[in-house]
Amino acid sequence: MKPAASTAYRSAFAPGLFDGQVVLVTGGGSGIGRCAAHELARLGARVVLLGRNADKLAAVRAEIGADGGQASTLVADIRQEDAVATAVATLLAEHGRLHGLVNNAGGQYLAPLESISAKGWEAVLHTNLTGGFLVARECYRQHLAAHGGAIVNIVADMWGSMPGMGHSGAARAGMVSFTETAALEWACQGVRVNAVAPGYIASSGMDHYPPEAADLLRAMRHTVPLGRFGNEAEVSAAIVFLLSPAASFISGSTLRVDGARPQARLGWPMQGPSAEVQQRPAVRPFDGFHRAQTPQVFAEPQ
Repeated sequence: MKPAASTAYRSAFAPGLFDGQVVLVTGGGSGIGRCAAHELARLGARVVLLGRNADKLAAVRAEIGADGGQASTLVADIRQEDAVATAVATLLAEHGRLHGLVNNAGGQYLAPLESISAKGWEAVLHTNLTGGFLVARECYRQHLAAHGGAIVNIVADMWGSMPGMGHSGAARAGMVSFTETAALEWACQGVRVNAVAPGYIASSGMDHYPPEAADLLRAMRHTVPLGRFGNEAEVSAAIVFLLSPAASFISGSTLRVDGARPQARLGWPMQGPSAEVQQRPAVRPFDGFHRAQTPQVFAEPQ
C-alpha cells in the first residue's frame, strides 16, 4: 500500500520514473545517501543500500518499506577490494540487473594539515576516493559495461580549497577527475558518469563533528550568497536528475548544489537575501524529504 501524500516523499519528479530499475546507493544508512534512497524508492526503484553499519542500513530499509518502497541491504567496507567485488556480485545474483549507482559513501574529520598523520590521510583518501573508484569499477566490470547505465559520484565543495579538511579536499578533487576520466572511457559502453558536489548541507553528518565546532558550523551560512544551508532533498534532486533519462546527454559533469558559495569573494559585500526574497520560488528551500531531521547543532541556542 502506498503511503498517504502527507507522509510520502514529495519528489519533484514524475511518479514511476524508475519503475523496474535497480539502483545501488553506498552510504545509504544516513544523511544524503538515506535521503536519495528514499526518493529513488518513491519513484519506483528497487534500492540496494550498501554500507558498513548493518543496523543503520536495516533502519533505512524499514523506513522505505513502511513508506511503500522496496529496499535491500548489503554490508561491506568499500575500501576493501574483494569485499566490493563480492557485494556487487551478490547484488546481481539477487536482482539480476543494475541500472544506476549513487557513489555516496564517504567521511572526514576536522584537522589542520600539520596535524594529519599519514594514517589519517590515507584513511580519508581510501574512503572518499579509492572506495568510490572500487565500487564504480566493479559495477562497470560486472554489469554496466554490457548493459549501460548511470553513475553519480558524490564529491564536495572543494573549489579553491578545503581548509581544515585538506585530506577530504584532495580526495574529492581526485573523484572529480575520476568522474571525467570514467565518463570518457566508459561512454562507448553507454555508461554515463557524473558527480554532484554538495555545499553546506544541513545533514546528520554535522552532528559527528566535535562540540567546539558548533559555532563555526552555525556561522557558515553567512558565507553563502543565498544566505542559508541547503538540505538533503535539494542534493537528492540533483542526483535523481543525473540518473534520469532527462540527463541522457550529460556525462563527465559536476553539478554543484551550493547556493553559489564558491563565488563569494573577499572585497565583495556579502548581502544575504531578505526574508521576503527567501520566500521566492527560485530560492526557497525544497522541502521534499518527509523524514528529514534537523541536525542537533542547529537546535541549540544561537
